[in-house]
Amino acid sequence: MPYDKFNVLKSAVVPLSRENVDTDQIIPARFLKATEREGFGDNLFRDWRYDVEGNPKPDFVLNDTTYSGKILVAGKNFGSGSSREHAVWAIYDYGFRCVVSSFFADIFKNNCLNIGVLPVTVSPEFLDKIFAAVEADPKTELEVDLDKQSITLLSTGDAESFEINTYKKENMKNGFDDIDYLLNIKGEIEEFESKG
Repeated sequence: MPYDKFNVLKSAVVPLSRENVDTDQIIPARFLKATEREGFGDNLFRDWRYDVEGNPKPDFVLNDTTYSGKILVAGKNFGSGSSREHAVWAIYDYGFRCVVSSFFADIFKNNCLNIGVLPVTVSPEFLDKIFAAVEADPKTELEVDLDKQSITLLSTGDAESFEINTYKKENMKNGFDDIDYLLNIKGEIEEFESKG
């Protein structure tokens, strides 16, 4: 299943200022039985979003209509813990296309790049600026430009660059995972094989 192409994303943000958020908090283990990618967004941060009766907790940011957007801004060390792809499926299925943090767990970061969610690593200082701007104005927008590898806080013009592997960057721009990439160059592979 191809993912959304990512070029330039301009969006308000959802701030989750907690640090050390692990994959079990992103999608609890009891929801991992499904093998299809759809439907995981309903259980994103399930135990933080809902009480034991299934009622939304009003103090959790995803239940606060003040905030919306396709960019999740998270505290340091986001995505630690087990390597489950389901965590990123949940983030993507919920509607986020970018996660910003000052540090990501490596496996989580790679899963993001394979599943169509752009992980943008910024400095702790820039992360603090984003949180402060969103606290002052919940409609604050970020612009993430994949081609330029830049993230800009539009209210102030503050910007930083971010790193991304060239292969993963091209896949994100085309909405490909690794299999889509291979299917896309199938003709070239067959031509190469025929010369062997």
